[in-house]
Amino acid sequence: MRKSIILFSKHTRVLIFFILFAIAANAQNRTITGTVTSKEGTPLADASVTVVGQKGGVRTAADGTFSINVPANAKQLQISYVGSESQKVNIASASNVTVVLSTNAQALTDVVVIGYGSVRKKDVTGSIGQVSAKDFQKGNIVTPDQLIAGKLPGVQVTSNGGAPGSGSTIRIRGGASLNASNDPLIVVDGVPLDNSGIAGAANGLSLINPNDIESFSVLKDASAAAIYGSRASNGVILITTKKGRTSSKPVVSFNTTLSTAKIANKVKVLSPEQFRAFIKSHDPKDSAASKLMGEYDTDWQDQIYQTAVSTDNNLSITGGYKNMPYRFSLGYLNEQGILKTGKLSRYSFGANVSPRLFDDHLRIDINIKASVSENRFANEGAISAAVNFDPTKPVYTYQKPKFYFVGGTFDTVVASKRYGGFY
Repeated sequence: MRKSIILFSKHTRVLIFFILFAIAANAQNRTITGTVTSKEGTPLADASVTVVGQKGGVRTAADGTFSINVPANAKQLQISYVGSESQKVNIASASNVTVVLSTNAQALTDVVVIGYGSVRKKDVTGSIGQVSAKDFQKGNIVTPDQLIAGKLPGVQVTSNGGAPGSGSTIRIRGGASLNASNDPLIVVDGVPLDNSGIAGAANGLSLINPNDIESFSVLKDASAAAIYGSRASNGVILITTKKGRTSSKPVVSFNTTLSTAKIANKVKVLSPEQFRAFIKSHDPKDSAASKLMGEYDTDWQDQIYQTAVSTDNNLSITGGYKNMPYRFSLGYLNEQGILKTGKLSRYSFGANVSPRLFDDHLRIDINIKASVSENRFANEGAISAAVNFDPTKPVYTYQKPKFYFVGGTFDTVVASKRYGGFY
């Protein structure tokens, strides 16, 4: 019995020792409370609060408050928040602190929003590219696809031809199918466009006024497929249009472009004299081939081509009335083709109003785009025909019509005019 009591006394002494040690250690710690807000005074929830030089920490509550136990000799706390600059606070002689974090614009540019969250741009394994208005192609831009030609790696923009409004073929990192369409999905302000095209328009993008576009974003990875499904197999082009600014004065902008175009080189063919000499050298007996030649000197390529004059006019009003930014735009495009009778006329209207209500807790976006396009497609078969036509024939031919009467016929002195061309 006496031995048992001695063993119990030893355990008691050990227990008392640990209790006294814990009390002494706790006496060396202290509690720091505080609040973390943005520069605008908004509480920042889930901000990280750590002791400088030590591991671990706490996060702020929904109202931006926090409470953390720190060693008695702790001198600084470090507070960090996504999109804001980290800040160190001295706590040597304070038990309650208020921390105001400033926005870090550089940090925001390194974050990319994808289909399933936000990651740093350097960690994205897919293809992400963006072109803003300041980097767009300059010059006579008729369709939006011409704005990004040669501006993004892996994005090929190939013109469909020189006809007015013919548009371009876009391929993002090559095609994915031999038989199906390889065209990327076009999304304008969150609204996908039909890839099947519109009857009467050479290209769906030709209905959009390039002057209304703010930026292009090109995606081709798993995150794009997570949002748009199989339609994103060939990539996605996100188009963002221009919008107004809150509480800004109205700004009226007008620009007009006048341009001319003509064919750079024509196909080299035999002149009328060379054509006659060639026929006579191969038909010395003056047979039917020589008799079919005419006496005219006609350059058929001159007859089908023209100097095209085009004009593009755009008017916009941008501003903001209190918490309601707005932008209204009008556009008129008139483009002639180098091949005669080819023409594109486009009338466009855009309206964007984005009121912010209930202290910016509710945002309503009203975006209207309207376009009327009139196309006249020239007969492109005239190009090959002009190369093969006989240069000794006239452009116009005249025939005397015959009228039949009882007892005979007679020829009128008025000749009928008939086109010998292609249009």
